[in-house]
Amino acid sequence: MISKLKYIPLILGPLIMTAIVLVIAVFILRAWWTTPFQVLGMGEPPEQPIAFPHTQHVQIDGISCAFCHQNVIKGDAATMPAVEQCLFCHATIQGKTAPPEVAKVVAHFESGTPINWKKIHRLPDHVQFSHEPHVRFLTETQGLDIEASCATCHGQVRNMVEVEQVRRLKMGDCVDCHRDNIKFTDNKDITDCLTCHY
Repeated sequence: MISKLKYIPLILGPLIMTAIVLVIAVFILRAWWTTPFQVLGMGEPPEQPIAFPHTQHVQIDGISCAFCHQNVIKGDAATMPAVEQCLFCHATIQGKTAPPEVAKVVAHFESGTPINWKKIHRLPDHVQFSHEPHVRFLTETQGLDIEASCATCHGQVRNMVEVEQVRRLKMGDCVDCHRDNIKFTDNKDITDCLTCHY
């Protein structure tokens, strides 16, 4: 009996190693082709310096994406709002009835320090992405409002307490969208590599 037991490690060792390699391969392939699994902090949205519930600001208060992210309709980056912009409303929405996060915004304003928001939607460094032509195409050609055009890539942010990346934003995702929409534009170069890689 003992002689048979000594072979168990020889059999189980390779099986366990194979299982570990397969699990690691699944994690890597999932992260490469889509969004990572939300395990051990991977794939989860970063913790922001101030809790900003889009459910309150967009869904309940009806604030447009472009009110805070003003550059989205005229430039490359969507940009984060300056603290002063937050105080357009929060100069009067303060005190005991306001959430404690508002006090953090006021403290940033009074100290003159910007809020260091953490980036959520990431593209590789070799990809150049400009929001303006995409928003213009989706609003003018497709007839979407600004929120629906943003939701095309960013998901239903209006329903998110914490914003997270819901679309994979990999090259195939972008190329598929460009190919599907080439018939709606005079710009026939939208599938050219140099459109995004320059």
